[in-house]
Amino acid sequence: MQEKETWFPKFKPYQGNLDTTPVQTDEYLPAGKSIILGLQHVFAMFGATVLAPLLMGFDPNLTIFITGIGTILFFLITGGRLPSYLGSSFAFIGAVVAVTGYSGVGANPNIGLALGGTIACGIVYALIGLLVMKTGTNWIEKLMPPVVTGVIVMIIGLNLAPVAIKSVSANQFDSWMALITIICISVIAVFTRGMVRRLLLLLGLLSSYLIYFLFTNVMGFGSAIDFTKVSEAAWFGLPNFQSPVFEMNAMLMIAPVAIILVAENLGHFKAVSAMTGKNLSPYMGRGFFADGVCTSLSASVGGTGMTTYAENIGVMAVTKVYATTVFIFAGIFAILLGLSPKFGAVISTIPVALLGGASIVVFGLITVAGAKIWVDNHVDFTKNSTLIIGAVCLIMGTGNYSLQIGGFDLGGIGTATLAAILLNLFLNRGEDKELPEPASTATEVEVKPVA
Repeated sequence: MQEKETWFPKFKPYQGNLDTTPVQTDEYLPAGKSIILGLQHVFAMFGATVLAPLLMGFDPNLTIFITGIGTILFFLITGGRLPSYLGSSFAFIGAVVAVTGYSGVGANPNIGLALGGTIACGIVYALIGLLVMKTGTNWIEKLMPPVVTGVIVMIIGLNLAPVAIKSVSANQFDSWMALITIICISVIAVFTRGMVRRLLLLLGLLSSYLIYFLFTNVMGFGSAIDFTKVSEAAWFGLPNFQSPVFEMNAMLMIAPVAIILVAENLGHFKAVSAMTGKNLSPYMGRGFFADGVCTSLSASVGGTGMTTYAENIGVMAVTKVYATTVFIFAGIFAILLGLSPKFGAVISTIPVALLGGASIVVFGLITVAGAKIWVDNHVDFTKNSTLIIGAVCLIMGTGNYSLQIGGFDLGGIGTATLAAILLNLFLNRGEDKELPEPASTATEVEVKPVA
């Protein structure tokens, strides 16, 4: 008789050689090594814990504090089966900006509306997780094949492009500083290796910050960085919590982001499965449910929506350490960092121009990540259905084409996401019935598949 599986695996100490043998999810390392590896994950999450909340007008101190709690909860809810650090999802940015009318500078004055909508999104996401726990992931993969998930990810980046450009267009000095930020990040991304490359956003922003300081505070160009708040801030203290506001239109606009998170995290979990050589599909429902619960809990106190992150997958790929226990240490360190107002004050001194430059890189990387889904899955663009899904939905998302259903505004990302799913279901039913075209015509243009 087969023994019933327990919620947590039977964790065992790692006995191999770190230089040659991977550390599996159900193995653990000594505390010292686990702490160092946990710190690496927290620093690699800089974009998710600091940059993402700043782009939505959230408090980065509160965000990193909540991501630490969320990461530990994720470990508990998934039974330590899935290695992941939860960070702020960039998928929320477009919807949050649309709902709150955020200008991109300072605190978001309508953050309550975003929080109410994010709670609704988390509930939807958690319900999807419960359904997947009962039924498996096959229906999700049929509903959102690579052509759909690729276009959904791409439109997130493309839809936000105008926001990034607007944030660096106040004056020529800001425009040049944004370009310098892009160059700094790009140099680290291309000409470095290992963990330095994984920290490209953190180190790129730090480099451009130093250059900005030299130009403004030392040489007198542009607006100087004001360090008054840093000197006044306490070393330890609770972050500033916020209360949600439940407004139906805002909730209906942000809740569909759950679809994007499902598509995004499905890809993440599959990547980890391939890296570890273990079938993690039976635990994906737990992962979705944990993400949803943590998203709603985060938003209930003023935090952003959460998701698993590719940055952590990159760190695991470099270190070959997939031990889920490492993320407990990462979560504890993030909580401690979030309890330092001094840290938040330092973050608040980052000039808008530098954030704008980093945004251009981030939104571009999101867009290319969507295209990579097409390439990696050999999406066949010789099929007219695939061409139409990609072409129509990309333009819808980029141009912010929005439909209204009653008093509910879908927004550009929501409209394009819904269109991608519906077009896939409708057009692929007729694709197999298409008659083959003549082998050669005078006006025929050959369309080669992306490979």
